[in-house]
Amino acid sequence: MIGHPIKHSISPAMHNAALAAMAGTDARFGSWQYFRFDVPPADLPRALTLLHAKKFRGLNLTVPHKILAFNLVVAVDPAAKPIGAVNTLRWSEQGWQGFNTDGHGLASAVRADLGCELAGAHIILLGAGGAARGAAVECLQRRCASLWIANRTAENLAALLADLAPLAQGIPLRGFAPAAPPADLPPGALVINATSAGLRPDDPAPIDLAALPRPAAVFDMIYNPPQTPLLRQAAALGLPTANGLGMLVHQGAKSLEIWSGANVPVSAMQSAARSAMGL
Repeated sequence: MIGHPIKHSISPAMHNAALAAMAGTDARFGSWQYFRFDVPPADLPRALTLLHAKKFRGLNLTVPHKILAFNLVVAVDPAAKPIGAVNTLRWSEQGWQGFNTDGHGLASAVRADLGCELAGAHIILLGAGGAARGAAVECLQRRCASLWIANRTAENLAALLADLAPLAQGIPLRGFAPAAPPADLPPGALVINATSAGLRPDDPAPIDLAALPRPAAVFDMIYNPPQTPLLRQAAALGLPTANGLGMLVHQGAKSLEIWSGANVPVSAMQSAARSAMGL
């Protein structure tokens, strides 16, 4: 994994636990290891060239490299093209191939932790940045019932809605300011937080859940801290909740599957992730 900063990442613990379990049934994984490297943005092109020359089988990319790497790979998986970002690279003779497993991680975590499906669901998505774009593309590709995007900056919201419009194909796609939810928001929606609000203890919640028609559940992509202001309010309202740890696990498992072509023990990754978080 490469990112900047990177020392907080629990991905090495998660992936190395999976590789240890996989080595028990397939000896070739006994020599595989997962590392993390702190690479400033200016050094990303050189780092990708060096790691390719060293024949690293694959890379994960985290902030701020997902968008930067998009134009540095020789091929991009079709599902990742509308996102404009890659978080998983696979070695090939010609160069790095780019994938994005974040959407898979989101859909899998929502299913596993909340018993919900993106397909056929009304979605209220909070944010218009890179994480929100990936989530929105996944929701539309899985044919959600409707997608409502809330963002404080009107210009960013309008730009995202314009980019998403070709993917909607009849799915209602609307935007609104989180301080002024429209009256026609659907009840029973799945609320997904893709903003950074909640990373710091003094962050306000990105939206007042009490101002919405009662949601079915609330999912926050943030996993550290495990309980954000949004999730605390959701719990107080008696709503099902989940944080982003499951998303981290499932996107990581998909990456390892892309690199290995093998079945990945998600439960081993889940246990290691929880242990690394002190849970």
